[in-house]
Amino acid sequence: MIYKSRLIETLTGKNRGLLASKNDQQVILAAIAQVEDYNPNPCPFEAKELLNGNWRLLYTTSQELLRIDSFPFLKLGEIYQCIRVQDTAIYNIAEVSGLPLLEGIVSVVAQFEAVSEKRVNVKFNRSILGLQSLIGYQSPNRLIAEIESGKKFTAVDFKIQNREQKGWLDITYLDEDLRIGRGNQGNVFVLTKV
Repeated sequence: MIYKSRLIETLTGKNRGLLASKNDQQVILAAIAQVEDYNPNPCPFEAKELLNGNWRLLYTTSQELLRIDSFPFLKLGEIYQCIRVQDTAIYNIAEVSGLPLLEGIVSVVAQFEAVSEKRVNVKFNRSILGLQSLIGYQSPNRLIAEIESGKKFTAVDFKIQNREQKGWLDITYLDEDLRIGRGNQGNVFVLTKV
C-alpha cells in the first residue's frame, strides 16, 4: 500500500519521535491518518493472530516514553510492546543504554480487556526498573517468561496498586507487520512486528 510506504518513509530518521520537529509531527500525523483510512482489520480482536506477538515502537507522540531519553548519561534504546492475547497481557519494555555496564530496563506489565471492536481498557499492575546485568535481561521473550513464572527481580520491582494507573487504547490499524494505536492521553503509537 502506497500510504503505508509513505508513512514508513516519513518516520525514517525521526528516532521514534525524539528528532521530529513540529512540522515533522504534522506530516507524520497526516500520514498516519491516511493509513488508518485503509485499515484491513477494523475489528482487530477478530485477527488475534496478527495482534498477538512482539511489536517494536517506530514512532510515538508520548512524552512520557520519550522523556526517558532526557535523563543524564542515558539513551533510550528499543521500546517493545509485547501482546499475549490468550493471557490478556501487555508487556511494555524499554531498553536504556548509557555508561558501560549501566544498561537498563524499564518495564510495565498490564492486563487488557476488549471493550469494543477496536478499544481495550488497560490496567497497569507491575513495574520493573533496573540494570540489565542484575536482571539478567537478554530479550523481551525471556523477560516475559521470567515475569510470568513469578520471578522477583534484583531491581525496583513493585506492584502498581493505584486505581488511577489505567487507560485505554484504540487499535486503529493492524496488518501483518504494522500496528497503529491511539491512547486516552491523545498519544499515537506506530509499531512494527518483530
